[in-house]
Amino acid sequence: MNRRYRKTIIAGNWKMNKTASETRAFADEFKALLPKSKWCDIVVCVPSADISAAVRAFKDSRVAVGAQNVYFEKSGAYTGEVSADMLADLGVKYVIVGHSERRALFGETDSIVNKKVHAVLNADLNPIICVGESLEQREMGVTMELIALQLKSALSGVSAEQVRRCVIAYEPIWAIGTGKNATGEQAAEVCTFIRATIRSLYGARIARSVTVQYGGSMKGENAAELLSHEDIDGGLIGGASLKADTLMAIIHAANQN
Repeated sequence: MNRRYRKTIIAGNWKMNKTASETRAFADEFKALLPKSKWCDIVVCVPSADISAAVRAFKDSRVAVGAQNVYFEKSGAYTGEVSADMLADLGVKYVIVGHSERRALFGETDSIVNKKVHAVLNADLNPIICVGESLEQREMGVTMELIALQLKSALSGVSAEQVRRCVIAYEPIWAIGTGKNATGEQAAEVCTFIRATIRSLYGARIARSVTVQYGGSMKGENAAELLSHEDIDGGLIGGASLKADTLMAIIHAANQN
């Protein structure tokens, strides 16, 4: 982490878990555990059905509410979809874009991810842009080429001022929900490469201001080691974000000097 130049952000991704009533119960428990010091920013990305409950439950706390998905059109005949303006009106601050599960299960292409990034930015929200490789791609030695392609595609047409509002989450697909963990060195190598790619596109000053998260099975046991690396500025947390105490353990790790 480098707090001098950029935010440390711990963001939970609940995926398709918790009802609205469970969201309220989580918020009550979690707020009671919040430390007094404010070293890192905290985001909880909840299912669409829970957004209103989450916004109300976390009101007057320093926990921001995020969405897990968005559609790139402003309105129209798109049954079941939710626009960025709708999310903004509900009080959402962040939106996950391009998660590996959206890419793999729902066919989201790099072009669609780019459209969603622009929709989120145009609604004055902050995209958490996910990039990452499969185990097969890592073993083929194409990790960096793939990450560069995903990142450049996602940021196509995004201005320097807009990219300051983007969060980049490196999520090695092979380390999500598999029990396998990237080492701190493996994670840091890719996060450093992500920052170098942003530097090549926007210059050093912009690159050092962008938060780069690690999103591959970060938990209380490995968070401090991962976050000790210069270019890992937080985490996009899956299963460990579903319980107040396990998410708080990661936040405590992020709050260490």
